[in-house]
Amino acid sequence: MEETYLLNVEGVRKKILHGGQGELPKFQDGSKITFHFQTLKDNFERTVIDDSREAGMPMEIIVGKMFKIEIWETLLCSMRTGEVAEFWCDAIHTGMYALVSKGMRRIAEGRDPLEGQKHRCGMGNMFDYHSTGYDDLDELQRTPQPLIFIMELFRVEEPSAYKRDTWAMSKEEKLAAVPVLHSEGNRLVLQKDFQRAAEKYQEAVICLRNLQAKEKPWEEGWLKLESLVTPLVLNYCQCQLELGEYYEVLEHTTELLQKHNDNAKAYFKRAKAHAAVWNEKEAREDFHRVAHLDPAMAAAVKKELKLLGERMRKKHVEDRKRYQGLFQHSTPGDATSPSPPSDTATSTLTSQRSQPPAQTGQAGTPSGGVC
Repeated sequence: MEETYLLNVEGVRKKILHGGQGELPKFQDGSKITFHFQTLKDNFERTVIDDSREAGMPMEIIVGKMFKIEIWETLLCSMRTGEVAEFWCDAIHTGMYALVSKGMRRIAEGRDPLEGQKHRCGMGNMFDYHSTGYDDLDELQRTPQPLIFIMELFRVEEPSAYKRDTWAMSKEEKLAAVPVLHSEGNRLVLQKDFQRAAEKYQEAVICLRNLQAKEKPWEEGWLKLESLVTPLVLNYCQCQLELGEYYEVLEHTTELLQKHNDNAKAYFKRAKAHAAVWNEKEAREDFHRVAHLDPAMAAAVKKELKLLGERMRKKHVEDRKRYQGLFQHSTPGDATSPSPPSDTATSTLTSQRSQPPAQTGQAGTPSGGVC
């Protein structure tokens, strides 16, 4: 079935490619719409710009949440479940497409869609950064033009029928969700389910970071949210220590300390991560900072330094023995050109360097608990 008609919106035409089922769904604020889309240029070749099927995941928008391409909500609310329709939209409706497409592509690539943006509105960012990083989107940004959207509507869910993603929540809903997620994370830590606990802490941090993006850095509102973020990041890092993800701990604690260079617990967790990957000098420096910043943690630091010393001495002894064994295989009479190590020895050495032993937090110490 093909039918072409104008929607009651200026600059829009619709063609039904495949009819849907049943009545028009009840679209209300908070309803979640799941759909696939394809974006094409309005040229002879109908050049494809984006295709959600190629990205491997359908799109979702929440009705009433001011999606940046406002016309999409209007288009989708004219469709029945299972319907496939083609929409021609004039340039008055497509000016923001380059910016939105950039974000969707970054998500599909596993990157942060907000990476590199200044603290400004979306249109302001688009003017500040004359390049999106994608040549075809740069062309659209320079020359706004009509676009064709082919959409397939899968389902419409009422607000009460699905778990709200954090990005779809209001400010009040995000603030209410944070202490719940924090409490759930702490409960999972007590059960030693560190992976799921880390996910709860991470979700809470995302809620707060989304809210912080709307505040001016280092002003009162931003600082208040940051005070909620810090213990969640520390708890997340504790879980990663337990899971053996030491380099992730180094990354997050270093980032935290760039903003809060007097946080003893962050230094403590970073020191343990350094120790786990054999960074002895860095570990000792961080442990000493902890003792200086928080004398109450001196006993825990002393214990960790003792363990670090024992581990490093044991490692040095093992290394000496290993290297002595290598040189004992040298060709007789050729002191300057020892034979290369055997495959077994090389494999063992590589394994020792790349796979440090687990360094889990100690129950009852500042490293082992959560905030």
